[in-house]
Order: sequence, then C-alpha cells, then structure tokens
Amino acid sequence: MNPETRQRRLQAVIDAAEQVFTRKGIDKSTMQDVATQAQMGVATVFRFFPKKEKLVVAVATKMLEEVLQEFHAVAAQPETSLRKLEILFDSSIALLERKDSSGVKLLENFESYAAQFTEPLDDIGKFNAVYRKISGVFSTIIEQGKQDGSIRADLPIQDTLRTVMNTFGIFARKLSLQKNILVIEQDLDPAEQLQILKHILLSYLKP
Repeated sequence: MNPETRQRRLQAVIDAAEQVFTRKGIDKSTMQDVATQAQMGVATVFRFFPKKEKLVVAVATKMLEEVLQEFHAVAAQPETSLRKLEILFDSSIALLERKDSSGVKLLENFESYAAQFTEPLDDIGKFNAVYRKISGVFSTIIEQGKQDGSIRADLPIQDTLRTVMNTFGIFARKLSLQKNILVIEQDLDPAEQLQILKHILLSYLKP
C-alpha cells in the first residue's frame, strides 16, 4: 500500500469512527461498527488501530486539531486581542446554538471515556500536544493584548488562560449536553447564559 492510499484509508477509518461514536456513543461502539461504516474489513481497521482506545484518541485529536485551526485563523486577524477573544467566545456560542452540536457532545463523551482508565490512554500524548498548542495560541493572544493595550497588563498569563478556558469551555459543553433536557419554562436560554459569561470575562480582561 503506497503512502497516499494508506493515509486516505486511515482518514476514512477515523471519519467513520467519528460518525459511529457520535451516533452510538464511544462505550457502545465496536470496531466492527467502524469497519461497517467505513465499508472495509474489520481486520483492516485493526491494522491501523490495534486497540479501540487508540482509535478513540485519534478521533478526539482530529476534532481538537480543527479547534486549533480555528484559533490560528482568529489569531491572524487584524483585530485587537480582546476582540479576538470575543470572536472565539462567539464561535463557541454559535456552535452551541446549532441544532447539531454533536462535536461538543463527543468531546465530552471522550473525557468521560478516558476517565474510566487508571492509566493514560495509548497515544493520549498526541491529544495533549494539540491541546498545548491551543493553549499556546491563547497565551499569545493574551500577551499581545497586554502589549496592544486591549487587555490588562497586570494579569498573570497562565492563571488567566486556565481560568478563561476552563470556565467558558466547560460551561459551554455542559450547556450543550443539557439543552435538550426538559427544564422549567423560565430557565434562561443556554446561549444567553454564555453571552452573560462572555461579557463578565471580557469585562474582567479589559484595562
């Protein structure tokens, strides 16, 4: 198998797994399910991924790489750093407002799946490496904001980074999971809740 064909089939397996995991959940999905979705033999799937957890990490890493691309695109825009952060927040809110927020739910499912293991998942280092790159882009935006005057100069970058990413990211994912659950009529719309949180965080970051 030449490298181009191998890469194409590898990507087909990962794409098929993402569809299966989204539809059935990671725990209930089998390698045979993935093979059927990819229209190839299960032995071929196992040649690419000898263990299911390797495939799970590959899917999660691919999804995180898409987030990284978005961060790079926003970071390159000719805007103040505070405005760049607002764009990233708005992107997360828009994702939540979509009828199909399956990507958010699948990443949440991945975190729950990974938490079941007493030892780190195989290849989790690849996932963590992409996450560190996202954090690096975020750190750069904050540092540039301190220089361009759009973000407070007295803020510790790493503490601010962790707080903003964790607060907004975790809250957004939780609201995505809950948005289809029946709640009392007067509950505030999830997107409106995130808008409020966005304004609180941006107000804190402003000089």
